[in-house]
Amino acid sequence: MNWLPWPLIPKRQWPAVKFKDKRAITLEEHQKIIAAEVNPERKALYQLCWHLGGSQGDIANLKGEDVDWQNGTVSFMRKKTGVPVIVHLGAEALNLFKDLPAEGVLFPYLSRVRANDRATEFRSRCRQLGITGVTLHSYRYAWAERAKTCGYPERFAQEALGHNSKAVHRAYAKRALMKIPSLEDYEKVAGADRV
Repeated sequence: MNWLPWPLIPKRQWPAVKFKDKRAITLEEHQKIIAAEVNPERKALYQLCWHLGGSQGDIANLKGEDVDWQNGTVSFMRKKTGVPVIVHLGAEALNLFKDLPAEGVLFPYLSRVRANDRATEFRSRCRQLGITGVTLHSYRYAWAERAKTCGYPERFAQEALGHNSKAVHRAYAKRALMKIPSLEDYEKVAGADRV
């Protein structure tokens, strides 16, 4: 009886979806944001996003108990995928945790705030500094690109970012600029390591 409505425009005639270009935040942009941020909680969140490459929601919900001081690691479950993540921390990242609570939620205010509100605060800071084209998610792209550029094994980077697929990880790291040594130089270094 044709009571159900038919599509006004057939699916094949809809315009193609075009996603915004995504890019990593640069070290210079990150340093600019950190220097300008006056709220210590937001400043620490941005710094941990830089060092851990975690999503803003995962970092905002970290607890003091997630840090293993003896082994120098932080472990948490990815909220989006449920995958456990264990990241070994360098001295600089470990030092950031020293200024945060040893027990309970590390970011009492930011853990209660909606992700959109954290993103709005970040976007506002970037707008003040004249930084365009980045979001809090850009820290994940930055971490993946930094890992690829320095030759960090892909499987380690994939684990650290909590990705289940190589394809997703490669999409994050696709803009990394690699300086590939000549085979001759690489063989010399590899040969010296064997001796």
